[in-house]
Amino acid sequence: SSKEDMLEEKKLLWIIPAYNEAKSLDAVVEDILSVDPKADYIIVSDGSTDGTVELCQKKGYSYLALPENLGLTACFQTGMRYADQRGFAYALQFDGDGQHRAEDVAALLEEAENGVDIVCGSRFLEKKKGGSLRDFGSALISLAILLRTGTKLTDPTCGLRIYGREAILRFSRERNFSPEPDTLAHLLLAGMTISEVPVKIRERREGESYLKPWNAAKYMTRVLLSILFFGNTKI
Repeated sequence: SSKEDMLEEKKLLWIIPAYNEAKSLDAVVEDILSVDPKADYIIVSDGSTDGTVELCQKKGYSYLALPENLGLTACFQTGMRYADQRGFAYALQFDGDGQHRAEDVAALLEEAENGVDIVCGSRFLEKKKGGSLRDFGSALISLAILLRTGTKLTDPTCGLRIYGREAILRFSRERNFSPEPDTLAHLLLAGMTISEVPVKIRERREGESYLKPWNAAKYMTRVLLSILFFGNTKI
């Protein structure tokens, strides 16, 4: 069967968190539909003020609109609740900024089909990390996850991920489950399986990142502390 059939059969929901991504969303939806013309997707506008919702209405895109900017955790959990309520077998986290490539998704889905709970895209399975501060931060988080869980994740900050049914339920029904590296560590400790497949990430062309530069250091500190000290198997 073709790749399109494969994606359709699996009951996969593409969750697209979007905070002021009106300039990118046309290209994102086009990319998804070029890989799977019948894709189930939901754009979750996180209190966008740039016409994201109006664009979705005008183009007939499938969307949910949060009334104010609640942050990535609430935005993503809204998408996971939608996936849970509609009985999707798999949910995909897919950025609204055009950095993720729809063509990479089939490989993630294939791995998930092998019974892996969460499959993460990785930029660094086949190439080394660079010397940027961001790459250094990613390496520190990888090390913390390895120390805490015994599992090596080469690219824990990559936001391109597929979640199986059990993970969907956890994210949908439990409070403050963020799509962040510390949650991955906690889920590993709770017995979930996580693996990686190689992906390529495009440069952001438009819109605003959730992670502003001045928040990056704060983010890093919080994630590292959470992985090393607050993880437990009871979540």
